[in-house]
Amino acid sequence: MDVIGLILPPSQVGRALWILAGALATLAAVWTFEAYGFTPCELCLTERYAFYAGAPLAALTAYCASRSLHGLARALFALLALIFLANVALAFYHVGVEQHWWPGPTACTGSLSDSVGVNDLMKSLNSVRVVNCDEVQLRILGLSFAGWDVVASAVAAIYSALAVGLKR
Repeated sequence: MDVIGLILPPSQVGRALWILAGALATLAAVWTFEAYGFTPCELCLTERYAFYAGAPLAALTAYCASRSLHGLARALFALLALIFLANVALAFYHVGVEQHWWPGPTACTGSLSDSVGVNDLMKSLNSVRVVNCDEVQLRILGLSFAGWDVVASAVAAIYSALAVGLKR
């Protein structure tokens, strides 16, 4: 088997299993970084929804393909492509927030607009740690976590879209 055959197997089951493996590997990576002390911001947590939905959907796609429900499997590949494409847009938005190209959600960017009492502020500081969406915690090969999410989601979206067009 050549490299192309390995990466893009001839069966829908194999292609769905690659998507499942990619979604699970992405989730394992972010959970590992979290275990090492990198707390995700609100946008980071939202961007994970695509992978939380994509993993079981890819498993369902593999199941349907294994039962010769190839039309349904192709429809599920299309749904996977749309989910990951939407996540590309969300992750790119997050990159723009980090780069200060545009404002981010008020829940995790900017400064206080109302006056706050000292006692309320001290309670908040002791109980809640808000991670700012507009601050990069770590860059790996020049990309932030959000930047890597753009890459991972784009690869998953393209791969899923290719899987739609391939026969069985």
